Amino acid sequence: MRGGDGAPVVFGPDPRGLDWHTMISTFVMVFLAELGDKTQLSTMMLAAQKRSMWSVFAGASLALCLTSFLGALVGDSLCRLVPPGVLRGVAGVGFILVGLLVLLGKL
Repeated sequence: MRGGDGAPVVFGPDPRGLDWHTMISTFVMVFLAELGDKTQLSTMMLAAQKRSMWSVFAGASLALCLTSFLGALVGDSLCRLVPPGVLRGVAGVGFILVGLLVLLGKL
């Protein structure tokens, strides 16, 4: 595949530090996860109440950017301290527990 300037488009680790494959897969995962969740519903309600779409959009975007940055920072730090297999196991158990609590009506 070639870009607009005729240079090959490379997916994967970029020598300048940006991994396009990771960025695109993260975008798709977060985008799909956020569709229809309580954050999006709250944002819609605020926009409807305040009648200031751009202010609500800016505030919501900044909040999502900050929480995403904190998640990436903590994830990167944890990766340096804890082996990936342990992180996957703990995350898996955490998701199962949250799922059970949701099914039991505790969350």
